[in-house]
Amino acid sequence: MEEKKEEELKEELKVEKKSKEQIELEETTDRLKRVMAEFENYKKRSSKERDILYNSLVADIVSKFLPVVDNLEKAVENKCKDENFKQGIELILKQIKEIFKNLGVEEIETVGKTFDPEVHEAVSSVVDENLGEKEIKEEFRKGYKIGLKVIRHAMVVVAN
Repeated sequence: MEEKKEEELKEELKVEKKSKEQIELEETTDRLKRVMAEFENYKKRSSKERDILYNSLVADIVSKFLPVVDNLEKAVENKCKDENFKQGIELILKQIKEIFKNLGVEEIETVGKTFDPEVHEAVSSVVDENLGEKEIKEEFRKGYKIGLKVIRHAMVVVAN
């Protein structure tokens, strides 16, 4: 009888030891899952911050070139006696706009669109029965954006 009790005690100790090991394993597994989730969140947050920083840097650099683009557009609009010279200016302007496109920079749509204070700057308003409420009639200066970040607001004339 004493041997049975001794064996039962040994058996209980084994079960108790297994349950302690099982508890440790579950705790370790839980910690591992938490660390993995934290790391995934860190990667997502880091990627988002990197994208924001990239867009901000591109916007700063592009904003320095916008007066040059404005002047090239004015040069293309003007009459020129030398057609080859005008074509050269058009080619330069086209190349700069292609670079902007490759960087993710887009022109803000204006004429015929509804005025949006997030991307447009109203410099004047007119009454025009042919246009709808807050419809943009004319563009004074092009606006540009990269993603959701506005590099430069478009200067527009708003109707009604």
